Amino acid sequence: MQEFFNGMADILEIDADKVVPELKLGDYAWDSLAIISTIALVDDLFDQMLEGQALAKCETMADVLALIAVKV
Repeated sequence: MQEFFNGMADILEIDADKVVPELKLGDYAWDSLAIISTIALVDDLFDQMLEGQALAKCETMADVLALIAVKV
């Protein structure tokens, strides 16, 4: 999971220690490019394809983690 958090830190252009479940995505660069990058990251790490519309509705990292958990 740490590899996922590190990847999200790169996508959001923040330090990895700031990527916690309570992180509010809207406070950072959570745009269409970040969403596409997150889909690719999850596919690469977990071999899962998230839906862009569902990911776009995520407000926190916990929401993203819940999507991944649902797909597992």
